Amino acid sequence: MGKFLIGWEEVNITPEKEVCLCGQFHARVSEGIKDPIKSTILVFESLKDRGNSEYIIMVSCDLVAIPSQFKNTLIEKVKKILPEIKEEKIIMNATHTHTAPEPGGDIIRGIERDSIIESYGIELPVMKPVEYINFATERIAEGIKNAWEKRTEGGISYGLGFAVVGHNRRISYYDGTSKMYGKTDDPNFSHVEGYEDHSINLMATYDKDKNLTGLIVNIACPSQVSESEFLISADFWHDIREELRKRFGEKLYIFAQCSSAGDQSPHILINKKAEERMWNLSGRNQRQEIGIRVANGIEEILPVIKKEINYNPVFSHICKKVKLTRYKISEEELNFCLRESEKYYKEYERLKKELEENPEKKKENRWYTLITSNYRRSQWYLGVKGRYESQKIDPKVEIEIHVLRIGDVVFATNPFECYLDYGMRIKARSKAIQTFIVQLAGSGTYLPTERALKGGSYSAVAPSCIVGPDGGKELVEETLLLIDTLFK
Repeated sequence: MGKFLIGWEEVNITPEKEVCLCGQFHARVSEGIKDPIKSTILVFESLKDRGNSEYIIMVSCDLVAIPSQFKNTLIEKVKKILPEIKEEKIIMNATHTHTAPEPGGDIIRGIERDSIIESYGIELPVMKPVEYINFATERIAEGIKNAWEKRTEGGISYGLGFAVVGHNRRISYYDGTSKMYGKTDDPNFSHVEGYEDHSINLMATYDKDKNLTGLIVNIACPSQVSESEFLISADFWHDIREELRKRFGEKLYIFAQCSSAGDQSPHILINKKAEERMWNLSGRNQRQEIGIRVANGIEEILPVIKKEINYNPVFSHICKKVKLTRYKISEEELNFCLRESEKYYKEYERLKKELEENPEKKKENRWYTLITSNYRRSQWYLGVKGRYESQKIDPKVEIEIHVLRIGDVVFATNPFECYLDYGMRIKARSKAIQTFIVQLAGSGTYLPTERALKGGSYSAVAPSCIVGPDGGKELVEETLLLIDTLFK
C-alpha cells in the first residue's frame, strides 16, 4: 500500500522598508504595517506501491497577483536548493489584497515593469519591485525547502460550508449599463448584474493520529476590505487566520485561496447601513466579522468531515499550456483609448511640471496621488495599442492551468480575475464531488462575461481584459477536459 505525505510551512513576506502598495491607479507609499503579509506552503506527495512518486507544491501569497517575473524568480531560487523539484509542480496563487507591495510587473497594464518611474511616472522613495521580489522569493524558497523536508504521513478530508463574504460588485441600470461599485440608491438602479457564491470549499489535513494540522480555505472573494489604506496588510485573511487559530490551535496552518471572483468584493452595496449597525452592536469591524463568519462555517463542518479521513487518496496532476481567444479590440475602441490616454498624459505632464516648479508640494500629504493616477490611467489606456497589434499576428494568448486531483476533490487554477460565472460552469459540470477553483494563479487580468461587456465599466472594457468571453468558454472546456482525464 502506498503512503501519502504532507508538509506545511508559513513564512512572513512583510517588507522591512517602505513600498508602493499595489491595487489602485494612484501610488500609495506604505506608512507602516497593519498586520503581516504571509506566504503559506503546502506539499502533497503520493508514494505509490512500486516506488513511484507524484507530488505538488502549492504556494499561497498575500499579494495582489503572481506576475511571471515573481514566479520565475522563485523557481530559480528553488532549483538551487532543491534541484530535484520540477517547475511545473509549483502552483502559486494570490489572495488579491490591495495592501501589499508591487510583486513585479505592471498589474495595471498586464506587462512587466521593474522601474518605479515606468510604473508610476515619478520616482518614489520606496523599495523597488525587483528588490521586493528578491526579498519575498528568498523567504518563500526557504519555506518550500522546509515544507519539503518536513513532509510526513498524513491524511485529508474535505467538505462544503457557507459564509457570506463576497458580493457581486457590478450594479446594472435601466439604460442597460453597468458600473463597478455603482450607486444602488439611484432611481435608475435595476439589479445586481451577476451571481454570488457564499460557499466555503474546505480541505483539512491530519497527522497519523488524526490531529488537525492545516486547512485549505477557498472562498469566492478577493481580500479588499482595507484596499484603499496606506498600511501593509493581509486584509481579511489576517482576521480569518487569527480566528481559526484561536479556535483550533496556534500551530494550525491556513492556506488561502480565492475562487472565481472577478466581479465580486466584500464591499456592501445593499443593506450597508443595516450591516454597519450590526457590526457596531457586536463590537466588531467588517474584517473581524468576516473572520468569525468563515470560522463559524468551518467549525460547523469539521467534526463531520473528520469521519472520513483518507490516508491514501487517489492523487494526480496535470499542468497544461492552453491558448485562449483574445479579447478582440475594435478600431473604435482603440481610437477611444488612445484619446483617453493622451488626455490623462497631458494632465500628468501639467501636474508634474507644477510639482517641479513648486518643490514644497512634496511636503504635502500624499502629494503624488493625482500625478501617479493620471500617469497610470494614461498607460492603462495606451496598453490597448500593443494588444490591438498583437491580435493581428495571433488571435490567441497562451496561459498555464493546473488541475490537481486528491481523492474525489479537484483543484483547477487560472491566472485571471475570473468572473464568477466561469467558475460556476466548471463546478456544475465537474466529475469531482467537490471542485476548488483557484484564480489569480498568475498575472490577474480580468476575464469578464458577455453580459458584463454589454454593461461596460472597469473590468469589462478593452484596457481591463486580455481574454474575453470566447476565451472564457475555452478555459471552461479545457479545464473540464483535464478534469475528465483525471477521473477516467
